[in-house]
Amino acid sequence: MLRTKEELIAHLESLGLQTETVTHPPLHTVEESQAWRRDMAPGGHFKNLFLKDRKDRLWLIVALEETRIRLNRLYKRLEGADRLSFASPELMDEVLGVKPGSVTPFGLVNDRQKRITPVFDEGLLAHERLYFHPLDNRATTAISRADFLKFLEACAHEARFTALEEPQSAD
Repeated sequence: MLRTKEELIAHLESLGLQTETVTHPPLHTVEESQAWRRDMAPGGHFKNLFLKDRKDRLWLIVALEETRIRLNRLYKRLEGADRLSFASPELMDEVLGVKPGSVTPFGLVNDRQKRITPVFDEGLLAHERLYFHPLDNRATTAISRADFLKFLEACAHEARFTALEEPQSAD
């Protein structure tokens, strides 16, 4: 299991993938991230939710940071999902190899039993450059969209894309 950003970056390099990583103070929220990265190159920045449904299935939701998501409705739009809630920190560590605040699709490298169904916001495809934590919320790694898709393939995780934005409603 990969546990550090250095191990992850070495793994990405071994796959022939190009990345750039910068360190920074721990970032726990979208707002903290937005305040910190003012000088970064354009690209897609994401929020990542590690969820469990009532049938104990695990889900990794990767959405553009501005995407409105309501957990009490999201499961209806995910094929095969039941009611969703946040997975425990212990499960996060066991399956993704990360602590709360550091959830990242790069953690899929540690899901060797394929317990997680990753679902990506279709908006990811609109960005040539993607930014994720490299298993640690004290750093951000940039990767091209093409190389990220190669990473998913190397992890044997199907890239499942859908519209994750919660529609506007009158409630």
